[in-house]
Amino acid sequence: MMSDNNFKPYIPAEKSLPEFTATSVILGILLAVLFGGANAYLGLRVGMTVSASIPAAVISMGVIRVILKKDSVLENNMVQTIGSAGESVAAGAIFTMPALFLWASEWGTSAPSLVEIAIIAAIGGSLGVLFMVPLRKALIVQEHGVLPYPEGQACAEVLLAGEEGGEKAGIVFKGLGLAAAYKFVTDGLKLFPSEVHYEIPAYKGSGVGIDVLPALLGVGYICGTKISSYLFAGGVLGWFVLMPLIVLFGQNVTLFPASVSVAELYAVGGSFAIWSNYIKYIGAGAVAAGGVISLIKSLPLIVRTFRDAMKGYGKGNAGSDLRTDKDLPMKAIILGVVALALLIWLIPIVPVNLFSAILIVIFGFFFATVSSRMVGLIGSSNNPVSGMTIATLLVTAMILKATGQVGQAGMTAAIAIGSVICITAAIAGDTSQDLKTGYIVGATPWRQQIGELIGVVASAVAIGAILYLLNAAWGYGSTELPAPQATLMKMIVEGVMGGNLPWTLVFAGAFIGIVVEVLGIPVLPFAVGLYLPIHLSTPMMIGGLVRLFLEKKKGMDEKAKKDMLDNGVLYCSGLIAGEGLVGILLAVFAIIPMADGSLGDAMGDTILSRTPLNGNIGGLVFFALLTATLFKITIGRKKK
Repeated sequence: MMSDNNFKPYIPAEKSLPEFTATSVILGILLAVLFGGANAYLGLRVGMTVSASIPAAVISMGVIRVILKKDSVLENNMVQTIGSAGESVAAGAIFTMPALFLWASEWGTSAPSLVEIAIIAAIGGSLGVLFMVPLRKALIVQEHGVLPYPEGQACAEVLLAGEEGGEKAGIVFKGLGLAAAYKFVTDGLKLFPSEVHYEIPAYKGSGVGIDVLPALLGVGYICGTKISSYLFAGGVLGWFVLMPLIVLFGQNVTLFPASVSVAELYAVGGSFAIWSNYIKYIGAGAVAAGGVISLIKSLPLIVRTFRDAMKGYGKGNAGSDLRTDKDLPMKAIILGVVALALLIWLIPIVPVNLFSAILIVIFGFFFATVSSRMVGLIGSSNNPVSGMTIATLLVTAMILKATGQVGQAGMTAAIAIGSVICITAAIAGDTSQDLKTGYIVGATPWRQQIGELIGVVASAVAIGAILYLLNAAWGYGSTELPAPQATLMKMIVEGVMGGNLPWTLVFAGAFIGIVVEVLGIPVLPFAVGLYLPIHLSTPMMIGGLVRLFLEKKKGMDEKAKKDMLDNGVLYCSGLIAGEGLVGILLAVFAIIPMADGSLGDAMGDTILSRTPLNGNIGGLVFFALLTATLFKITIGRKKK
């Protein structure tokens, strides 16, 4: 496949349309905060985030075309550029920063302030954008036709199919509205339980359940059957194999980290007590192994990628006056990076010297460059950001330990450094996809790059408030917010710094991960399924099965089938955004004095005591109705 240097964008370079307007910036910032918040909530709950570019583009078309009666593909592209930054900042932040809150509660110290979180997120995100800018010519333009950038191309297709914008935006809003109402009824008013659970007394140690929530159904559908089944398989191994074996063999044994015997633990807390004391550590070992394996497998590609990217680094706009060729000037990039390096050195939350600050910039530069090219080949969804973060934390913690920075200060510094680099890599990948979309539709690169920086700063400010809010409402590490990646990163730093860890359980999980890899199954989704309660992977599996049913449906031509599946993706994006939004609103109510949920409990008791839909049955019935709406929005629309 040769690169296509004769490519002509949809809007030619000679033509100027409204692009960087007040409408596009304000709408983009709102969507950055919305999707950033929704993805933060989703990621802390299930350990996964979903791409925001296409839903942002679709909502933008609905608002700008249908409501404001304006018609500019470049304005819509600017909205999705700014809006999608929120998802990447959230993904980077939730992988690492909740560890600082967990330590604060363990050590009795204060958690990082809103300002400190915002600064770390803004520095990481800004570095990701700035490092990507000089690579645009080499990766997006020279390699057009070679590097597909799947999400970027898909988003461009959606923008260019703009005449359908109003209808498609309506599908996203339907999902958003329904999920918001559903989430409020179950977790706000508590009219039926959001988690259904059954112990299995005949098979001691095991239990089964399902969180009957819209976002989980949506994630399962968007990820598809394969990923959902890997997650579910991990849950089955944990809840139906390992936990019954622990109860069988460990009856009268007291196993660390528990302080009582397995039999006593099970008698008091049931299957959840076995999961939280043992399976979490086995799952964490498997997730760590998955991250390291994905990094090792990517190493040849990483080295080749970095070498190729360096050859084209900074090959910019020499002699070109075309609107579609102009990036931010190299002088501004260099000044920006130097200023950010000094800021890392000067802010108190990252207790590092100038040399360490330079190391952060070098690490960030390397992983941003790798991330930018890798997402062009394998897509943002498969970008091994967690593997890169694990590698960074291992090296950083070792360097800090070797230089005498240990204890609480050393561990805090390691996580802060890991946060900056994790967000840098995530944003560099997102920026690449957005610049690809812009290249196809004919956007102005420097305007997009400024838009990306605006999205980063807006979502960095919001993410601090959201992290505080969620922690105050439910606390990280709780069943409501297990924060799987952040808990893993915390364990890695504690392990390197010499903390007390149940290493046998962690290594058992790591070797399970190796076995899964040998069998040819992707380790990370399987390991995340093992780490999380089966209640989260069960509804995702149902979403995946709905997708499978639709994919296998006969009697439809390919275009009709693709439209049907795409409608499902848009509807499910709405489900995720709607639940995330109300999840954050409920977190606000949870921390307001006097609003502790007692009203919802009272209403639930009063209403449900008069209906047969109390308890587990009510949850299952409502989830079945929710699943039926997904069929209605896909199959029902085609039959109309």
